Amino acid sequence: MNNVYDSIIKGLNEAIEYEKGNLRNVKTDRLKVASLPCYRGKQIREIRTRLNLSQQVFAAVFGVSKKTVEAWESGRNIPQGPAQRMLQLMNKDEDLLRKYAIMESGNN
Repeated sequence: MNNVYDSIIKGLNEAIEYEKGNLRNVKTDRLKVASLPCYRGKQIREIRTRLNLSQQVFAAVFGVSKKTVEAWESGRNIPQGPAQRMLQLMNKDEDLLRKYAIMESGNN
C-alpha cells in the first residue's frame, strides 16, 4: 500500500515541477481537436437521405425522438455537441453505423 502512495506523491510532485518549468526532459503530446461543426436542417436531411434512413431510424441512432429529427430538419432546433460530432462522422463515413454495429441489416 505504501508503494502506491509513494508513486502517487512522486507523480504529483513531478507534475508540480513540470508546471513550474523545472522539468525539461518530459515528453508531451499536443493534440488539436477539430472544431465542432454546425449541421443544420437541409444538411441533416441530406445526410439522412444519403444513408437511406427514415426519420424514425435516424432518431433511434441518435437516441432522440422522431419529433426531434423533424425539428432539426425543419430548422426549428439545432443539434448540439455530441449530435453535431456524430453527424460529422456519419457524413465522412457512410458505413460508420454498420462498422460499429450501431445499426445492422435485418437480413440474417
